[in-house]
Amino acid sequence: MALNVVEGTEERDVRGRGIASKNRRRRGDGRTAAGFLAPSLGGFAIFTLGPIIASIVVAFTVWPTGGSPTAAGFSNFVRLFTSDPNFIQSLKNTLIFVFAYVPLNIVVSLALATWISPRIRGQNAYRVLLFIPVVTPMVANAAVWQLALLPSGVIDGIWVSVFGVHAPNFLGSPTYAMAVVVLMSLWQGLGYNLMVFVSALEAVPESMLEAAAIDGASTVQQFFQIKVPMISPAIFFGATMTVITSFQVFVQPFVLTAGGPGNSTSTLVMYLYRSGFLFHKLGYASAIGVCLFVIILVVTGIVFLAQKRLVHYE
Repeated sequence: MALNVVEGTEERDVRGRGIASKNRRRRGDGRTAAGFLAPSLGGFAIFTLGPIIASIVVAFTVWPTGGSPTAAGFSNFVRLFTSDPNFIQSLKNTLIFVFAYVPLNIVVSLALATWISPRIRGQNAYRVLLFIPVVTPMVANAAVWQLALLPSGVIDGIWVSVFGVHAPNFLGSPTYAMAVVVLMSLWQGLGYNLMVFVSALEAVPESMLEAAAIDGASTVQQFFQIKVPMISPAIFFGATMTVITSFQVFVQPFVLTAGGPGNSTSTLVMYLYRSGFLFHKLGYASAIGVCLFVIILVVTGIVFLAQKRLVHYE
């Protein structure tokens, strides 16, 4: 009896020492992980979280460049939505750009990925050619488009040789200016989603497609009923990133049209830039930035809610 008691006590001691050792290892792993995460977390806190908080605080002030800030409450936000037609026009232009650019980007990049993904000759060359605009400077790309579309430019010369008349002033007409911005942005940005979709399509099992073909499924049915559901996570990722970046469009209209003609291509980020750096209204510009942040946050939240019904992870 005494021997059993002693053995039970020793067993509990060994078990207790093992648990204590595991806890020490876990604490050591936590410190190690914290050490590795510290640089990135520090950078996030200094260069992302800090500016976001500062921008929100400044949005509630009137702060001229070179002057001192004074508290303004919600006056900046009230003025934006009640007595600033330039902000409303910039918001409308941004929404027009988003609703035109995002579907075009997803559809065109998915169509090109479907064409490239089979074992066709020169598929790697096509990938490189379509991805080059993504990695080249956007300012340079927009400048090239501007030179080509100017009156008496390359496009005008081709138009005259084909139709016998001069081309419309694409950059100087409110009818065509936003369409040009959308097309230039599409050419610049579709290569990223293209590469994402190509990788996803190549991961679709050939055996599943062969089984569907044996059952009589056409190529179109295989695409919409097998490929699209299986690559829906990639489509969701591409759509989410495209929506976020499209709300922040700036370089394309800034270089191509400078927001004109009139305000027909001015976007929220352009108006933010002008308010802060040309009109020297730091508080007002911060209020525009906060509004843009909230809009992106709400739209992204809606997209994430939609994924529960549209995205298949199995």
